[in-house]
Amino acid sequence: MEIEQNAALVVVDVQKGFEEEYAGYWGRRDNPEAEGNIASLIDAWQASGRPVVLVRHDSRSKESPLHPGSPGNAFQECVERRRGLGSGPELVVSKSVNSAFYGTPDLDGWLRRAGVRQIVVAGIQTNMCNETTARMGGNLGYEVFFPIDAMHTFDLAGPFGWTATAQELTRATAVNLHGGGFARVVATRELLAAAGAR
Repeated sequence: MEIEQNAALVVVDVQKGFEEEYAGYWGRRDNPEAEGNIASLIDAWQASGRPVVLVRHDSRSKESPLHPGSPGNAFQECVERRRGLGSGPELVVSKSVNSAFYGTPDLDGWLRRAGVRQIVVAGIQTNMCNETTARMGGNLGYEVFFPIDAMHTFDLAGPFGWTATAQELTRATAVNLHGGGFARVVATRELLAAAGAR
């Protein structure tokens, strides 16, 4: 795996509204190591001068913990305390839909102006905004890396009384993206090694 010097790390929706105090809203999550792995990726990208994109979801629903003006809309500390610390470019994107490519400012335009061809998608939730961003990134022609252990999701109910656990959703997302050719699903340690992190 080769990670280019200008590969962008896209950190999706790592906001306080997904923290433990809001568990009653979202339900049971998977991967308790997610935030630590996300922090390691940000550290490595900042240390190497690579671009970092921080995406914030501004929910249109006033009941959502992610609604603008609510405490849950803010970035989690593992992201907030790292803002502005890198020597490379940093961008904050606000969105109200699943894909980070439909936000403000325009992510695709920013990446293309910088000559970026590779993106790494990490954050919350695996099968929602992360997967949508990765799929769209692949469709737009980027080489997408998807560190499956640097994200998490929640149990979910669907139609016909069907349900899926967070672990099942994570596995389905990994198979869909990797098997479908949208992204390369990897582990955080692989990315850190390829990016030259110590």
